Amino acid sequence: MLTVEGKWIWDSWYCRDDQGLWHAFFLQADRSLGNPELRHWNVTWGLATSPDLRKWTYRGTVFRPSKTPSFDDLTIWTGCVVRNDRNSWTLFYTGTSRAEEGKIQRIGRASSADLVHWRRQGLALERTGENAEYYEGCVPRRWKDCSLRDPWVIRDPEGSGWLMYFTARSPMPSDTNASGAIGVAHSHDLVNWQLQPPVYVGSFGEIEVPQVFQRGDKWFCLFCTHSQCWSEEFKRNYPGEPVAGIHYLAADHPLGPWKPADGPFLYGTSDCEIYAGRLLTHGDQDYLLGFISGPEERFSGTICDPIPIHFDACGRLALVEPRSPDPPTD
Repeated sequence: MLTVEGKWIWDSWYCRDDQGLWHAFFLQADRSLGNPELRHWNVTWGLATSPDLRKWTYRGTVFRPSKTPSFDDLTIWTGCVVRNDRNSWTLFYTGTSRAEEGKIQRIGRASSADLVHWRRQGLALERTGENAEYYEGCVPRRWKDCSLRDPWVIRDPEGSGWLMYFTARSPMPSDTNASGAIGVAHSHDLVNWQLQPPVYVGSFGEIEVPQVFQRGDKWFCLFCTHSQCWSEEFKRNYPGEPVAGIHYLAADHPLGPWKPADGPFLYGTSDCEIYAGRLLTHGDQDYLLGFISGPEERFSGTICDPIPIHFDACGRLALVEPRSPDPPTD
């Protein structure tokens, strides 16, 4: 697994360079803080590289909160990296500010030629302008923050430009645990983004760290959530107790309609064993990587070894459960 001495690491995102080397970016914080809950407010980004998703080399800290007053001078949270049309790299990430006590989340942009040295490019997306009414603002008695984070950017499969998916909330459902949303925005150039209505609302209070991808003629959206975020309706219809971990939505089109996948939760446990999963393809095999969590008082703060993932006979995602290595043979 991917570990960094003296640090907790959690949400991660990945890209592969022209030489086939994997780059893992991840949130990190010093274990000297003592309380794992403090990690969210004392965060930087680490970078590690690997030829095979198993043997990792830590490359150090590559991004920090802004040193001057800005939308990202308090925290920098989960992001994604894409290769842009200029054959360099564009990074999208979540930022919060000290002036707002971290309550309002926005999405920023940075650029790099080498995946190591990043130059801030300012704001990419916030809850303003046309279609902003579809997204919940700060309502203290309803939710803890103004959610607009965890960007995931892909090329628009039906035309020029790009789609950005992100974690958000809708003001519409009366059940706050049915207000979690996957938002979307469109851009022609990765710079100017137009906020669109959410592509999915419901089932959970938070739908975190979305990753949208296509397999065959089907679309999938990985996400993670906690057991206390399940809506009453989802609990009634699910054949089992609420769990925390990784699940997914399915659709026939990248803009939906999306719905929670039929069948069991993809990877869920009562104590949130693995969270914030990412699907990666290495060779001819798909894998899931996420951070090992557990209860906050026993937070692990490492990233698991890749878990093979495949599509079952019904077209659903399924995992090959991780197991202990076989004993060495003579």
